Amino acid sequence: MKFSDFNLSNEVQHALNDLGFETPTPIQEKSIPQLLESNQDLLAFAQTGTGKTAAFSLPVIQKVDISQKHTQAIILCPTRELCIQITNAIQSFTKYLPDLKVVSVYGGASIETQARQLNKGAQIVVGTPGRVTDMQKRKHLKLQKIDYLILDEADEMLSMGFQEELDVILEHANKDRQTLLFSATMPNGMERIIEKYMHKPLEIKVARKSIGNKNVAHVAYTVHAKDRYAALKRIVDFHPDIYGIVFCRTQRETKEVADKLMEDGYNADAIYGDLSQAQRDRVMNAFRRGQLQLLVATDVAARGVDVKELTHVINYQLPDEAEVYIHRSGRTGRAGEKGVSICLMHMRDGRKRAMLEKLVGAKFEDKLIPTAEPICERKLFHTIEKIKNLAVDIEQIKPFMERVYAELGDMTKEELIQHLVAEELNRFMKYYQNAPDLNANVTKANKPKRPKHEYAIMAINIGSDAGIGAAQLVRMIGKKPEFKQADIGDVSVQGKVSYFEIEPDFVPVLLETEFQHRGEPLLVSYIEDESKRPAAKPRKSGGGNRGGDRRRNGNRSGGFRGGRNSDRRSNDRRRSGGRNDRHSGGGRNRRDKRR
Repeated sequence: MKFSDFNLSNEVQHALNDLGFETPTPIQEKSIPQLLESNQDLLAFAQTGTGKTAAFSLPVIQKVDISQKHTQAIILCPTRELCIQITNAIQSFTKYLPDLKVVSVYGGASIETQARQLNKGAQIVVGTPGRVTDMQKRKHLKLQKIDYLILDEADEMLSMGFQEELDVILEHANKDRQTLLFSATMPNGMERIIEKYMHKPLEIKVARKSIGNKNVAHVAYTVHAKDRYAALKRIVDFHPDIYGIVFCRTQRETKEVADKLMEDGYNADAIYGDLSQAQRDRVMNAFRRGQLQLLVATDVAARGVDVKELTHVINYQLPDEAEVYIHRSGRTGRAGEKGVSICLMHMRDGRKRAMLEKLVGAKFEDKLIPTAEPICERKLFHTIEKIKNLAVDIEQIKPFMERVYAELGDMTKEELIQHLVAEELNRFMKYYQNAPDLNANVTKANKPKRPKHEYAIMAINIGSDAGIGAAQLVRMIGKKPEFKQADIGDVSVQGKVSYFEIEPDFVPVLLETEFQHRGEPLLVSYIEDESKRPAAKPRKSGGGNRGGDRRRNGNRSGGFRGGRNSDRRSNDRRRSGGRNDRHSGGGRNRRDKRR
């Protein structure tokens, strides 16, 4: 079965073609026809990363009345990250349906902004349970008028304590609605929801099945966004025999990356939608003949590219849809050959990565972006191998050899080899002279401490009066997966406010992240006043800039520890008047009042 076999509108089919969707996953194959043809409630059990988003959203897109602006479908999910992901997917499915609007509502963002978006009209709303109940209480969402209610990752919502909010939503929603519940497991409390709020649901189960090519190795490099292109060049230099496709998300990015590669002397070119057929044919012929090592392409433009000898696929950015990654990585490792799918990841791509690993049935191998020395060594011996295996045309070089012998005849064999190696190595080393380490996730053991001025200063309105010490503050922030790899500097805990240092790349996310202490929301601010910067404290040997500073409470202020990638109930519900009136410690506050 193909996506083209589903009874979907031409506009949606066109969008799916653009995304490279061809063959539906098992959950899509079972769910989409059923939901298109029936209004019966549905209970679907499938693992994360099996294509559930398309399974429930494509039928909903097909069935909503675009001529009516009121909300007709609500999709509930446990985390704001998943909320944003589902919204992005629906927007990509409806790119040719400009009158269909989708709005996402979740904690950690301005409720007033989201309310204005709802008031403008949105046929589909994607939200976390706490924010949806808030919007319902404020009368921005009229649950009595919806036709479709979807619970995605219902088991996660229950395990995170959203039972109360789910009851409120299910109680107030239109009694004649169609309810779709998607879950990986059947936890305590779900049977009660099914019995109380669903009417004779059809049950679908899909066994977990990996659909990745076993001949493809999946490799992850973690890099800051600003270093993405430099990292790409390092990876290509480290694999001098690479023959692959670099996948970008937009035409603009595709053209920019290809232009930079060509300017920097790489055998590369691009294909994207705006090329004429003649231009596309020229590029593809050069690529198939091996005259190009790298083809930079969008997913749409790469459709129909069939080159079996590809050694690598490079994901310049991860795609929004997991299925697209399967199509990308499947370009290599064909005909029994081994292939490598490389992902340039940001530290906030943890959830996407976990989903992809489940889908392909394999763990990604983390590698460090190569530094100058191993790259130069690899390129040197690649050049030597080329020289050794070069087929020499004696007749072609014969006119020049008399003079060459005269110039080099006095040199010994060892001297000739030494000069050749020095010439090549000097060329490589000069290019990479003073090249920085681009790895965004180097460990504290090998990561040098930043100079004080390179840290941003932050304030949070909680301190020792609340029984908080430096170690507890670091752990509280580190529970957020967005900051698992963040580099934290010194911490100063005062009575009602604490100051801490963090690398600047994390400041925008930090200002939009919700923190709580004992049910009360906390306020995070960016501080420009250098006098507020925490003073450096003596470090124990080997401690690095994280984990080696023993604070006054005797606990180590260890580095950020990972937590579940979730928008927990406490992060999604706020008491009325949720802004805490403690001192913020000055500076520019970037977060609005909470509820």
